[in-house]
Amino acid sequence: MSLYRTYRPQAFSDVIGQDHIVTTLENAVAQDKATHAYLFAGMRGTGKTSVARILAKALLTRGMKDDTLQKQIEKGVEDGSLVDLIEIDAASNRGIDDIRDLVEKIQFSPAVAAAKVYIIDEVHMLTKEAFNALLKTLEEPPPYAFFILATTELTKIPATIQSRCQRFFFRQIREDDLIRRLQYVADQEKIDVDRAALRAIAHAAQGGMRDAISLLDQLRSLEHITVEAVAERIGATGQEHVEEVLRALAEHDAPALLNAVAKIEEEGIPFDAFLRSLLQALRTQLHAAIEEKAPIAHIARALDAIIEAVKDVRISPVPGLVVESTLLSLITDESAATPPPRKAPTAKLAAPPPTPIQQKPEARQEEEETPTESAVTVEAPEFTLANVIATWPQVVQEASPPSVKQSLKNGRVHAVTESNVTVNFTSTFHKDKVATAEASRKIEDTLERIFKRSLKIECVVDVNTPVHAKDAEEEMVNLAEAAAEVF
Repeated sequence: MSLYRTYRPQAFSDVIGQDHIVTTLENAVAQDKATHAYLFAGMRGTGKTSVARILAKALLTRGMKDDTLQKQIEKGVEDGSLVDLIEIDAASNRGIDDIRDLVEKIQFSPAVAAAKVYIIDEVHMLTKEAFNALLKTLEEPPPYAFFILATTELTKIPATIQSRCQRFFFRQIREDDLIRRLQYVADQEKIDVDRAALRAIAHAAQGGMRDAISLLDQLRSLEHITVEAVAERIGATGQEHVEEVLRALAEHDAPALLNAVAKIEEEGIPFDAFLRSLLQALRTQLHAAIEEKAPIAHIARALDAIIEAVKDVRISPVPGLVVESTLLSLITDESAATPPPRKAPTAKLAAPPPTPIQQKPEARQEEEETPTESAVTVEAPEFTLANVIATWPQVVQEASPPSVKQSLKNGRVHAVTESNVTVNFTSTFHKDKVATAEASRKIEDTLERIFKRSLKIECVVDVNTPVHAKDAEEEMVNLAEAAAEVF
Protein backbone atom coordinates (compact mmCIF):
# COMPACT_ATOMS: atom_id res chain seq x y z
CA MET A 1 0.00 0.00 0.00
CA SER A 2 1.25 3.50 -0.83
CA LEU A 3 2.48 5.69 2.02
CA TYR A 4 -0.24 8.27 1.40
CA ARG A 5 -3.01 5.71 1.89
CA THR A 6 -1.24 4.26 4.92
CA TYR A 7 -0.93 7.65 6.61
CA ARG A 8 -4.21 9.15 5.41
CA PRO A 9 -5.93 10.91 8.33
CA GLN A 10 -8.67 8.80 9.90
CA ALA A 11 -9.91 11.28 12.50
CA PHE A 12 -10.28 15.05 12.76
CA SER A 13 -7.24 15.17 15.06
CA ASP A 14 -5.06 13.68 12.30
CA VAL A 15 -5.80 16.45 9.77
CA ILE A 16 -2.85 18.79 9.15
CA GLY A 17 -3.09 22.47 8.25
CA GLN A 18 -6.89 22.85 8.13
CA ASP A 19 -7.69 23.70 11.75
CA HIS A 20 -10.23 26.37 10.76
CA ILE A 21 -12.32 23.69 9.03
CA VAL A 22 -11.83 20.84 11.48
CA THR A 23 -12.92 22.87 14.50
CA THR A 24 -16.13 24.04 12.81
CA LEU A 25 -17.10 20.55 11.63
CA GLU A 26 -16.33 18.91 14.97
CA ASN A 27 -18.49 21.43 16.80
CA ALA A 28 -21.35 21.06 14.30
CA VAL A 29 -21.43 17.28 14.74
CA ALA A 30 -21.07 17.44 18.53
CA GLN A 31 -23.94 19.94 18.80
CA ASP A 32 -26.10 18.03 16.28
CA LYS A 33 -26.10 21.06 13.96
CA ALA A 34 -24.74 19.40 10.83
CA THR A 35 -26.20 20.69 7.57
CA HIS A 36 -27.33 18.46 4.73
CA ALA A 37 -24.93 19.80 2.10
CA TYR A 38 -21.25 20.77 2.28
CA LEU A 39 -18.95 22.09 -0.44
CA PHE A 40 -15.20 21.58 0.02
CA ALA A 41 -13.00 23.65 -2.33
CA GLY A 42 -9.24 23.84 -2.66
CA MET A 43 -6.19 22.67 -4.58
CA ARG A 44 -5.44 18.97 -4.92
CA GLY A 45 -3.92 17.06 -2.03
CA THR A 46 -5.02 19.43 0.75
CA GLY A 47 -7.35 16.96 2.47
CA LYS A 48 -10.79 17.54 0.94
CA THR A 49 -11.67 13.88 0.39
CA SER A 50 -10.04 12.77 3.65
CA VAL A 51 -12.02 15.31 5.69
CA ALA A 52 -15.16 14.30 3.76
CA ARG A 53 -14.71 10.68 4.86
CA ILE A 54 -13.98 11.67 8.45
CA LEU A 55 -17.12 13.81 8.49
CA ALA A 56 -19.04 10.90 6.93
CA LYS A 57 -17.92 8.63 9.81
CA ALA A 58 -19.25 11.13 12.34
CA LEU A 59 -22.59 11.50 10.53
CA LEU A 60 -23.04 7.77 9.93
CA THR A 61 -22.45 6.87 13.59
CA ARG A 62 -24.03 9.84 15.38
CA GLY A 63 -26.16 8.85 18.34
CA MET A 64 -25.06 5.21 18.02
CA LYS A 65 -24.70 3.34 21.33
CA ASP A 66 -23.45 -0.02 20.01
CA ASP A 67 -19.63 0.25 20.01
CA THR A 68 -19.21 -2.88 17.91
CA LEU A 69 -21.54 -1.62 15.19
CA GLN A 70 -19.87 1.79 15.30
CA LYS A 71 -16.44 0.25 14.71
CA GLN A 72 -17.80 -1.85 11.83
CA ILE A 73 -19.26 1.25 10.17
CA GLU A 74 -16.00 3.18 10.61
CA LYS A 75 -14.06 0.27 9.10
CA GLY A 76 -16.56 0.13 6.22
CA VAL A 77 -15.93 3.82 5.52
CA GLU A 78 -12.17 3.29 5.50
CA ASP A 79 -12.20 0.30 3.13
CA GLY A 80 -15.11 1.56 1.00
CA SER A 81 -17.45 -1.36 1.70
CA LEU A 82 -20.26 0.46 3.54
CA VAL A 83 -23.45 0.60 1.47
CA ASP A 84 -24.68 3.76 3.20
CA LEU A 85 -21.63 5.73 2.02
CA ILE A 86 -21.79 6.42 -1.71
CA GLU A 87 -18.69 7.95 -3.30
CA ILE A 88 -19.02 9.27 -6.84
CA ASP A 89 -16.24 10.49 -9.12
CA ALA A 90 -17.92 13.18 -11.20
CA ALA A 91 -15.08 13.05 -13.73
CA SER A 92 -16.36 9.67 -14.95
CA ASN A 93 -19.99 9.85 -13.75
CA ARG A 94 -20.92 13.32 -14.89
CA GLY A 95 -24.15 12.84 -16.83
CA ILE A 96 -27.78 13.36 -15.89
CA ASP A 97 -28.44 9.60 -15.87
CA ASP A 98 -25.85 9.10 -13.12
CA ILE A 99 -27.47 11.79 -10.96
CA ARG A 100 -30.98 10.50 -11.67
CA ASP A 101 -29.87 7.09 -10.47
CA LEU A 102 -28.56 8.74 -7.29
CA VAL A 103 -31.84 10.64 -6.78
CA GLU A 104 -33.90 7.48 -7.18
CA LYS A 105 -31.86 5.46 -4.68
CA ILE A 106 -31.73 8.25 -2.10
CA GLN A 107 -35.39 7.54 -1.29
CA PHE A 108 -34.36 4.28 0.40
CA SER A 109 -33.55 4.58 4.11
CA PRO A 110 -30.05 3.74 5.46
CA ALA A 111 -29.33 0.00 5.61
CA VAL A 112 -27.11 -0.16 8.72
CA ALA A 113 -25.94 3.33 9.61
CA ALA A 114 -27.65 6.36 11.12
CA ALA A 115 -27.56 8.24 7.80
CA LYS A 116 -26.74 8.03 4.10
CA VAL A 117 -23.79 10.11 2.96
CA TYR A 118 -22.97 11.00 -0.65
CA ILE A 119 -19.44 12.22 -1.46
CA ILE A 120 -19.17 13.65 -4.98
CA ASP A 121 -15.54 14.31 -5.92
CA GLU A 122 -14.56 16.75 -8.70
CA VAL A 123 -18.18 17.90 -8.73
CA HIS A 124 -17.37 20.73 -11.16
CA MET A 125 -17.21 18.08 -13.91
CA LEU A 126 -20.99 17.51 -13.82
CA THR A 127 -22.98 18.64 -16.84
CA LYS A 128 -25.50 21.48 -16.62
CA GLU A 129 -28.38 19.00 -16.73
CA ALA A 130 -26.79 16.91 -13.97
CA PHE A 131 -26.38 20.00 -11.78
CA ASN A 132 -30.06 20.84 -12.29
CA ALA A 133 -31.09 17.33 -11.27
CA LEU A 134 -28.83 17.48 -8.20
CA LEU A 135 -30.20 20.91 -7.25
CA LYS A 136 -33.69 19.54 -6.69
CA THR A 137 -32.36 16.96 -4.23
CA LEU A 138 -30.22 19.53 -2.40
CA GLU A 139 -33.28 21.76 -1.94
CA GLU A 140 -35.35 19.07 -0.23
CA PRO A 141 -33.17 16.15 0.89
CA PRO A 142 -34.54 13.33 3.05
CA PRO A 143 -33.72 13.92 6.75
CA TYR A 144 -31.19 11.06 6.76
CA ALA A 145 -29.27 12.18 3.61
CA PHE A 146 -26.10 14.26 3.57
CA PHE A 147 -24.07 15.51 0.60
CA ILE A 148 -20.37 16.42 0.62
CA LEU A 149 -19.20 17.95 -2.66
CA ALA A 150 -15.48 18.41 -3.38
CA THR A 151 -13.89 20.50 -6.13
CA THR A 152 -10.60 22.00 -7.23
CA GLU A 153 -12.41 24.59 -9.42
CA LEU A 154 -14.98 26.46 -7.38
CA THR A 155 -15.71 28.97 -10.15
CA LYS A 156 -17.27 26.19 -12.24
CA ILE A 157 -19.86 25.35 -9.59
CA PRO A 158 -23.21 27.08 -10.32
CA ALA A 159 -24.22 29.73 -7.81
CA THR A 160 -27.51 27.89 -7.22
CA ILE A 161 -25.58 24.84 -5.99
CA GLN A 162 -23.15 26.89 -3.87
CA SER A 163 -25.97 28.75 -2.15
CA ARG A 164 -27.43 25.51 -0.83
CA CYS A 165 -24.17 24.31 0.70
CA GLN A 166 -21.96 25.28 3.58
CA ARG A 167 -18.70 26.17 1.86
CA PHE A 168 -15.26 25.41 3.26
CA PHE A 169 -12.05 26.58 1.59
CA PHE A 170 -9.02 24.31 2.06
CA ARG A 171 -5.72 26.19 2.26
CA GLN A 172 -2.38 25.20 0.87
CA ILE A 173 -0.53 23.43 3.68
CA ARG A 174 2.46 25.38 5.00
CA GLU A 175 5.90 23.96 4.24
CA ASP A 176 6.74 23.64 7.94
CA ASP A 177 3.62 21.53 8.50
CA LEU A 178 4.47 19.38 5.50
CA ILE A 179 8.02 18.85 6.77
CA ARG A 180 6.80 17.80 10.22
CA ARG A 181 4.41 15.25 8.71
CA LEU A 182 7.08 13.95 6.32
CA GLN A 183 9.50 13.55 9.23
CA TYR A 184 6.85 11.60 11.15
CA VAL A 185 6.24 9.27 8.19
CA ALA A 186 9.99 8.82 7.64
CA ASP A 187 10.51 7.94 11.32
CA GLN A 188 7.68 5.41 11.27
CA GLU A 189 8.93 3.77 8.07
CA LYS A 190 12.64 3.92 9.07
CA ILE A 191 13.46 6.06 6.03
CA ASP A 192 16.91 7.70 6.22
CA VAL A 193 16.40 11.21 4.87
CA ASP A 194 18.15 14.56 5.36
CA ARG A 195 16.16 17.49 6.72
CA ALA A 196 17.16 19.54 3.67
CA ALA A 197 15.75 16.82 1.42
CA LEU A 198 12.43 16.95 3.30
CA ARG A 199 12.33 20.71 2.76
CA ALA A 200 12.99 20.21 -0.97
CA ILE A 201 10.16 17.65 -1.16
CA ALA A 202 7.80 19.98 0.72
CA HIS A 203 8.68 22.87 -1.58
CA ALA A 204 8.09 20.76 -4.69
CA ALA A 205 4.68 19.66 -3.36
CA GLN A 206 3.43 23.27 -3.49
CA GLY A 207 1.17 22.95 -0.43
CA GLY A 208 -0.26 19.49 -1.15
CA MET A 209 0.11 16.79 1.51
CA ARG A 210 -0.68 13.95 -0.87
CA ASP A 211 1.96 15.08 -3.36
CA ALA A 212 4.54 15.49 -0.59
CA ILE A 213 4.07 11.99 0.84
CA SER A 214 3.90 10.49 -2.67
CA LEU A 215 7.28 12.06 -3.48
CA LEU A 216 8.76 10.61 -0.30
CA ASP A 217 7.30 7.24 -1.27
CA GLN A 218 8.97 7.54 -4.68
CA LEU A 219 12.38 8.08 -3.06
CA ARG A 220 12.16 5.60 -0.19
CA SER A 221 14.01 2.88 -2.10
CA LEU A 222 17.25 4.87 -1.69
CA GLU A 223 19.47 3.98 1.25
CA HIS A 224 19.91 7.65 2.12
CA ILE A 225 17.84 10.49 0.66
CA THR A 226 19.78 13.72 0.10
CA VAL A 227 18.67 17.04 -1.37
CA GLU A 228 20.73 16.22 -4.48
CA ALA A 229 18.83 12.95 -4.89
CA VAL A 230 15.54 14.83 -4.64
CA ALA A 231 16.56 17.33 -7.32
CA GLU A 232 17.87 14.54 -9.57
CA ARG A 233 14.69 12.45 -9.43
CA ILE A 234 11.89 14.98 -9.29
CA GLY A 235 13.59 17.77 -11.23
CA ALA A 236 14.72 21.19 -10.11
CA THR A 237 12.18 23.95 -9.53
CA GLY A 238 14.38 26.76 -10.82
CA GLN A 239 14.78 28.24 -7.34
CA GLU A 240 18.52 28.50 -7.92
CA HIS A 241 17.91 30.86 -10.87
CA VAL A 242 15.48 33.20 -9.10
CA GLU A 243 18.12 35.49 -7.61
CA GLU A 244 19.95 35.63 -10.94
CA VAL A 245 16.76 36.79 -12.70
CA LEU A 246 15.89 39.30 -9.95
CA ARG A 247 19.36 40.82 -10.23
CA ALA A 248 19.07 41.08 -14.03
CA LEU A 249 15.67 42.75 -13.68
CA ALA A 250 17.01 45.23 -11.14
CA GLU A 251 19.97 46.08 -13.38
CA HIS A 252 17.89 46.11 -16.59
CA ASP A 253 20.29 43.59 -18.08
CA ALA A 254 18.51 42.05 -21.07
CA PRO A 255 21.36 39.67 -22.10
CA ALA A 256 21.52 38.31 -18.54
CA LEU A 257 17.77 37.65 -18.59
CA LEU A 258 17.98 35.78 -21.89
CA ASN A 259 20.98 33.80 -20.60
CA ALA A 260 19.06 32.81 -17.45
CA VAL A 261 16.04 31.65 -19.47
CA ALA A 262 18.33 29.65 -21.76
CA LYS A 263 19.93 27.89 -18.77
CA ILE A 264 16.52 27.05 -17.30
CA GLU A 265 15.51 25.58 -20.65
CA GLU A 266 18.75 23.60 -21.02
CA GLU A 267 18.40 22.11 -17.53
CA GLY A 268 14.88 20.92 -18.30
CA ILE A 269 13.29 22.93 -15.49
CA PRO A 270 9.54 23.40 -16.06
CA PHE A 271 8.93 27.08 -16.71
CA ASP A 272 5.74 27.13 -14.64
CA ALA A 273 7.67 25.80 -11.63
CA PHE A 274 10.34 28.48 -12.08
CA LEU A 275 7.74 31.23 -12.42
CA ARG A 276 6.02 30.09 -9.21
CA SER A 277 9.35 30.33 -7.40
CA LEU A 278 9.87 33.80 -8.85
CA LEU A 279 6.39 34.84 -7.74
CA GLN A 280 7.13 33.69 -4.20
CA ALA A 281 10.34 35.75 -4.12
CA LEU A 282 8.52 38.83 -5.43
CA ARG A 283 5.76 38.34 -2.90
CA THR A 284 8.38 38.36 -0.13
CA GLN A 285 9.81 41.59 -1.57
CA LEU A 286 6.32 43.10 -1.72
CA HIS A 287 5.65 42.37 1.95
CA ALA A 288 9.05 43.77 2.94
CA ALA A 289 8.48 46.93 0.89
CA ILE A 290 5.07 47.50 2.49
CA GLU A 291 6.56 47.04 5.94
CA GLU A 292 9.33 49.54 5.13
CA LYS A 293 6.81 51.95 3.49
CA ALA A 294 8.84 51.77 0.27
CA PRO A 295 7.42 52.08 -3.29
CA ILE A 296 5.60 48.93 -4.44
CA ALA A 297 4.21 49.83 -7.88
CA HIS A 298 7.14 48.22 -9.73
CA ILE A 299 6.76 44.97 -7.76
CA ALA A 300 3.01 44.92 -8.38
CA ARG A 301 3.60 45.31 -12.13
CA ALA A 302 6.06 42.41 -12.09
CA LEU A 303 3.63 40.21 -10.16
CA ASP A 304 0.80 40.92 -12.61
CA ALA A 305 2.96 40.17 -15.64
CA ILE A 306 4.35 36.92 -14.22
CA ILE A 307 0.94 35.67 -13.11
CA GLU A 308 -0.22 36.03 -16.71
CA ALA A 309 2.93 34.26 -17.90
CA VAL A 310 2.19 31.28 -15.62
CA LYS A 311 -1.13 30.86 -17.42
CA ASP A 312 0.38 31.27 -20.88
CA VAL A 313 3.40 28.92 -20.58
CA ARG A 314 1.11 25.93 -20.03
CA ILE A 315 -0.52 26.31 -23.43
CA SER A 316 2.18 28.00 -25.47
CA PRO A 317 3.98 26.00 -28.18
CA VAL A 318 7.17 27.88 -27.20
CA PRO A 319 6.97 28.45 -23.41
CA GLY A 320 10.50 29.86 -23.27
CA LEU A 321 9.44 32.72 -25.54
CA VAL A 322 6.60 33.60 -23.16
CA VAL A 323 9.05 33.83 -20.26
CA GLU A 324 11.57 35.85 -22.28
CA SER A 325 8.99 38.36 -23.52
CA THR A 326 7.48 38.77 -20.05
CA LEU A 327 10.82 39.43 -18.36
CA LEU A 328 12.01 41.74 -21.14
CA SER A 329 8.76 43.71 -20.94
CA LEU A 330 9.52 44.45 -17.29
CA ILE A 331 12.79 46.18 -18.16
CA THR A 332 11.58 47.92 -21.34
CA ASP A 333 8.64 49.48 -19.48
CA GLU A 334 9.59 53.15 -19.30
CA SER A 335 7.93 53.63 -15.94
CA ALA A 336 10.14 50.93 -14.45
CA ALA A 337 13.48 52.21 -15.76
CA THR A 338 15.83 52.52 -12.81
CA PRO A 339 19.53 52.36 -12.00
CA PRO A 340 20.98 49.26 -10.27
CA PRO A 341 19.96 48.85 -6.61
CA ARG A 342 22.36 48.99 -3.71
CA LYS A 343 24.08 45.73 -2.90
CA ALA A 344 21.97 43.41 -0.74
CA PRO A 345 22.00 39.71 0.26
CA THR A 346 19.09 39.02 -2.09
CA ALA A 347 18.61 40.82 -5.39
CA LYS A 348 15.63 43.19 -5.31
CA LEU A 349 13.67 44.94 -7.99
CA ALA A 350 14.73 48.56 -7.93
CA ALA A 351 11.98 51.09 -7.25
CA PRO A 352 11.65 54.01 -9.67
CA PRO A 353 13.64 56.97 -8.27
CA PRO A 354 11.89 60.27 -7.48
CA THR A 355 12.17 62.96 -10.13
CA PRO A 356 14.89 65.42 -9.02
CA ILE A 357 13.83 69.05 -8.56
CA GLN A 358 16.62 71.55 -9.07
CA GLN A 359 16.72 75.27 -8.41
CA LYS A 360 17.57 77.33 -11.50
CA PRO A 361 19.48 80.63 -11.43
CA GLU A 362 17.12 83.49 -12.26
CA ALA A 363 19.41 84.70 -15.05
CA ARG A 364 19.04 81.38 -16.90
CA GLN A 365 15.46 80.50 -15.96
CA GLU A 366 13.81 82.19 -18.96
CA GLU A 367 16.30 80.61 -21.34
CA GLU A 368 15.74 77.13 -19.90
CA GLU A 369 11.95 77.39 -20.05
CA THR A 370 12.24 76.77 -23.79
CA PRO A 371 13.10 73.08 -24.18
CA THR A 372 15.80 72.18 -26.61
CA GLU A 373 15.56 69.28 -28.99
CA SER A 374 17.89 67.15 -26.87
CA ALA A 375 15.76 67.78 -23.78
CA VAL A 376 12.57 66.43 -25.31
CA THR A 377 14.02 63.61 -27.38
CA VAL A 378 13.36 60.20 -25.79
CA GLU A 379 14.96 57.17 -27.31
CA ALA A 380 12.33 54.65 -28.42
CA PRO A 381 12.81 50.93 -29.00
CA GLU A 382 13.31 49.94 -32.61
CA PHE A 383 9.95 49.17 -34.21
CA THR A 384 10.35 45.49 -35.10
CA LEU A 385 8.14 42.43 -34.77
CA ALA A 386 10.39 41.05 -32.01
CA ASN A 387 10.20 44.27 -29.99
CA VAL A 388 6.42 44.49 -30.37
CA ILE A 389 6.08 40.90 -29.14
CA ALA A 390 8.44 41.64 -26.24
CA THR A 391 6.38 44.67 -25.13
CA TRP A 392 2.99 43.08 -25.80
CA PRO A 393 2.44 41.99 -22.15
CA GLN A 394 2.69 45.67 -21.18
CA VAL A 395 0.14 46.60 -23.86
CA VAL A 396 -2.25 43.93 -22.57
CA GLN A 397 -1.72 45.03 -18.97
CA GLU A 398 -2.64 48.64 -19.77
CA ALA A 399 -5.73 47.75 -21.81
CA SER A 400 -9.10 48.67 -20.33
CA PRO A 401 -11.83 47.95 -19.40
CA PRO A 402 -11.24 44.43 -17.98
CA SER A 403 -13.44 42.80 -20.65
CA VAL A 404 -11.23 44.27 -23.42
CA LYS A 405 -8.06 43.22 -21.56
CA GLN A 406 -9.43 39.66 -21.32
CA SER A 407 -10.17 39.59 -25.08
CA LEU A 408 -6.76 41.10 -25.93
CA LYS A 409 -5.10 38.18 -24.11
CA ASN A 410 -6.61 35.94 -26.79
CA GLY A 411 -4.73 37.85 -29.49
CA ARG A 412 -1.21 37.26 -30.72
CA VAL A 413 0.95 39.74 -32.64
CA HIS A 414 1.33 38.35 -36.15
CA ALA A 415 3.04 41.04 -38.24
CA VAL A 416 4.11 44.68 -38.33
CA THR A 417 4.47 47.14 -41.20
CA GLU A 418 5.65 50.73 -41.18
CA SER A 419 2.50 51.95 -39.41
CA ASN A 420 0.41 48.84 -38.66
CA VAL A 421 0.38 46.06 -36.07
CA THR A 422 -1.59 42.97 -37.09
CA VAL A 423 -3.05 40.90 -34.26
CA ASN A 424 -4.53 37.44 -34.84
CA PHE A 425 -7.47 36.15 -32.78
CA THR A 426 -8.95 32.66 -32.58
CA SER A 427 -12.42 34.00 -31.88
CA THR A 428 -14.61 36.54 -33.68
CA PHE A 429 -16.02 37.53 -30.30
CA HIS A 430 -12.60 38.57 -28.99
CA LYS A 431 -11.59 40.19 -32.28
CA ASP A 432 -14.74 42.35 -32.36
CA LYS A 433 -14.28 43.34 -28.72
CA VAL A 434 -10.77 44.69 -29.36
CA ALA A 435 -11.62 46.17 -32.77
CA THR A 436 -14.12 48.71 -31.37
CA ALA A 437 -13.06 52.30 -31.91
CA GLU A 438 -12.57 53.11 -28.22
CA ALA A 439 -10.66 49.92 -27.39
CA SER A 440 -8.39 50.18 -30.44
CA ARG A 441 -7.62 53.83 -29.76
CA LYS A 442 -6.42 53.09 -26.22
CA ILE A 443 -4.20 50.26 -27.46
CA GLU A 444 -2.80 52.46 -30.23
CA ASP A 445 -2.07 55.20 -27.68
CA THR A 446 -0.06 52.71 -25.62
CA LEU A 447 1.90 51.56 -28.69
CA GLU A 448 2.56 55.17 -29.70
CA ARG A 449 3.87 55.98 -26.22
CA ILE A 450 6.27 53.01 -26.37
CA PHE A 451 7.52 53.31 -29.96
CA LYS A 452 7.13 57.11 -30.42
CA ARG A 453 5.25 56.78 -33.70
CA SER A 454 1.63 56.76 -34.81
CA LEU A 455 0.45 53.17 -35.22
CA LYS A 456 -2.79 51.44 -36.15
CA ILE A 457 -3.89 48.06 -34.81
CA GLU A 458 -5.45 45.63 -37.29
CA CYS A 459 -7.54 42.81 -35.79
CA VAL A 460 -8.06 39.62 -37.82
CA VAL A 461 -9.45 36.17 -37.10
CA ASP A 462 -7.10 33.26 -37.77
CA VAL A 463 -8.22 29.81 -36.65
CA ASN A 464 -4.61 28.58 -36.90
CA THR A 465 -3.53 30.85 -34.02
CA PRO A 466 -2.90 28.72 -30.86
CA VAL A 467 -6.01 28.69 -28.70
CA HIS A 468 -5.38 30.08 -25.22
CA ALA A 469 -8.73 29.24 -23.61
CA LYS A 470 -9.20 25.65 -22.55
CA ASP A 471 -12.87 25.60 -23.57
CA ALA A 472 -15.90 27.84 -23.94
CA GLU A 473 -16.97 27.30 -20.36
CA GLU A 474 -13.64 28.48 -18.95
CA GLU A 475 -13.74 31.48 -21.28
CA MET A 476 -17.13 32.48 -19.88
CA VAL A 477 -15.71 32.21 -16.36
CA ASN A 478 -12.82 34.49 -17.38
CA LEU A 479 -15.19 37.05 -18.85
CA ALA A 480 -17.40 36.91 -15.75
CA GLU A 481 -14.36 37.56 -13.56
CA ALA A 482 -13.35 40.47 -15.79
CA ALA A 483 -16.85 41.93 -15.50
CA ALA A 484 -16.72 41.56 -11.74
CA GLU A 485 -13.59 43.74 -11.63
CA VAL A 486 -15.65 46.65 -12.99
CA PHE A 487 -17.95 46.53 -10.01
